[in-house]
Amino acid sequence: MLNENDDVREQKSTCSFIAVIGAPNAGKSTLVNAMVGAKVSIVTHKVQTTRARVRGVLVEGAAQLVLIDTPGIFTPRRRLDRAMVAAAWEGLDGADQTLLLVDATWFSGDIETKKVAASRRAREDTMRIIDGLKESGQRAHLVLNKIDLLARDKLLKVITDLNEHGVFEETFLISAANGDGVSDLKNHLVKHAPAGPWMYPENHLSDMTDRLMAAEVTREKLFLRLHEELPYQSTVETTDWSRTKKRELRIEQTIFVSRESHKPIFLGKGGATVKAVGEAAREELQELLGEKVHLFLHVKVRENWADENARLREMGLNPVQ
Repeated sequence: MLNENDDVREQKSTCSFIAVIGAPNAGKSTLVNAMVGAKVSIVTHKVQTTRARVRGVLVEGAAQLVLIDTPGIFTPRRRLDRAMVAAAWEGLDGADQTLLLVDATWFSGDIETKKVAASRRAREDTMRIIDGLKESGQRAHLVLNKIDLLARDKLLKVITDLNEHGVFEETFLISAANGDGVSDLKNHLVKHAPAGPWMYPENHLSDMTDRLMAAEVTREKLFLRLHEELPYQSTVETTDWSRTKKRELRIEQTIFVSRESHKPIFLGKGGATVKAVGEAAREELQELLGEKVHLFLHVKVRENWADENARLREMGLNPVQ
C-alpha cells in the first residue's frame, strides 16, 4: 500500500527510457556505468564486448532514468552478429530519448597507425547508423566521447561535420572514462524525462539477473586474459546456482568454445589460464554479491554454439535468421 509520501512522489515523478547506441567500442558501457554509478555492463578494450541489451537504472531526485546499453552496430557476418545488431536497433523501440555515442578521435584524423583500419571501420559503422536514423525518421542526441584527446579546432570540425547530417537534436561533449561532461548530459536527460511512475524499485541498478551477470563477469575476464580473436569464439553460461551445506554460494559455469584446438588454450598449461580467469571472476562476484562465492569453470567444445537458439537466448538475445 502506498503511503502519503509515495503518493506525492508518484504524482511528481518522471521516468525516461534512453537508448545508447553506437559503433563497437565507442564507450557505451563505460558511459552507462559512469551514469549509473555502478558496474552494470562489462567493459574491455576489445570491440563487440557487449552482446545483449542491458538496462542500467539511476535515480536523480524525482526522476528515474533507464539507460539501455546496446551492442555495437556493425556489418554482421554470423548469426550471433545479426542477433546483436538487431538487439541494438530494437533498443530504440519505446525509447524516450536516444544517444548516439561516437568516439571523436575516429573522425579527427588523430589515429595511431596501427588503429587506422579499425578507425575507418568505426566511421563507416557510425555513418550507417546515421543513415538508419534518417531512414526511420528518428532523432538522437550526438554524444562525442574522448574529447580530452582532441585539440579544440579538430573537435569543432568533428561537431560541425556530424551535425550536417541533420539527425541530431543536441550535442554533448564527454569523456566517459574520466567523467568530464557526464553530469551535464545526465542533467539534460533528467530535465527532459516525461512525467510518469518509476518502472523499477528505487535501489534497482540493472535488469540483469544474477545468473547472467555472473556469466558476463567471467566472460569479461576471458576477454581481458586471452588475445586476438579467441574470446569471440566463446561464450559463458551459468549452469548451476546453489548453496553449500554452510549456505555459501556455489556457482558452476560452462565456457563453450568453437574448436577442439581452442580448448587447451582456454585451459592453459596445467589449467593455469582457466584457474586465473576463475579467481578473477570469483573475486569480483564476491564484491558484487557481498558474500563468499565458490566458482567452478568447465571448458567444453561446441562448434556451432553461435548458431544455436538456446545459446543466443541464454545471452539475452532473440535469434534471427
